[in-house]
Amino acid sequence: MEPSSNNTRNNPSRQRNVWVPWLKRGVTILFFILVVVLLFSMIRNVDWNAVFETLRGYSLTLMLMGLGITAASFIVFSSYDLLGKFYTGHEIPVQKVLLVAFVCYAFNLNLGAWVGGIALRYRLYTKFGLSVATVTRVLSVSLTTNWLGYMLLAGVIFSLGLIDLPEHWQVGMLGLRFIGAGLLLVCLFYLAACRFSRRRTWHLRGNEITLPSLRLALLQMVLGAVNWSLMAALVYLLLPQDVFYPTILGILLVSSIAGVITHIPAGLGVLEAVFIALLQHQLATSEILAALIGYRALYFLFPLVLACLVYLFLERWGSRRKGSGYD
Repeated sequence: MEPSSNNTRNNPSRQRNVWVPWLKRGVTILFFILVVVLLFSMIRNVDWNAVFETLRGYSLTLMLMGLGITAASFIVFSSYDLLGKFYTGHEIPVQKVLLVAFVCYAFNLNLGAWVGGIALRYRLYTKFGLSVATVTRVLSVSLTTNWLGYMLLAGVIFSLGLIDLPEHWQVGMLGLRFIGAGLLLVCLFYLAACRFSRRRTWHLRGNEITLPSLRLALLQMVLGAVNWSLMAALVYLLLPQDVFYPTILGILLVSSIAGVITHIPAGLGVLEAVFIALLQHQLATSEILAALIGYRALYFLFPLVLACLVYLFLERWGSRRKGSGYD
């Protein structure tokens, strides 16, 4: 045991590797505590009767429009895996790919990326005959598509200063513009690499990484941006109509990063804290909370119920056809 201890003390890189995970956990816990404190301080004086009155005021037409936006968003997100099908050339039929992607997205939103985005994808796709390496490549296309769309929208909104921030946040507007410009440069770099790079394939930890064509890269960026825009459109629909849509989109993008940092499933509490902090100078807190409750019901909970039923169907379908080839 002593030589091992001496090696750790004498190797600075190993010492850093020991402390890095603990540092990450500490930052996550601190951020989580700050979010809880911030949210509590914001909602402790909320008029919950006003929240429920706002919810009761939503018309059937409005809710149906919200369901339509939700359906469109889930279709767009599910098409990320169709790009993965094109990228890898696997033979799973389109309808199966869309169903698997739908289930994974719904579980991802509510239970976190490790459950929906990763574990379920591997389980369902391998049941339908894909190798682990192929599933990894499909997953990489989906993740890249999502975050390329994020960077494109955030880059435009932040660099142009389209978020209507509270007055005491204006000091940070210049920094936000620089972040936006940096995100747009990353998008341009990715497109340039897909178009001009002579080396197309790399190997990382046993996995093969191949740059897509420029056409596929552009499709990734467009589909990712459309999905984020639809998510924001649903929140916008449920809020009073005098709110600037790019502000809602920008706040959603900020809250999503905060949710990733805290690792809280569904960003529970994080979404509310960020929206209240950045919109309370324009809207009543009761109106913001009512819109976010409606958003969670339409975009998170309702699709999750459907996804549970579809998941059971896919499990049975995969078990019946395992080893018998594709449809």
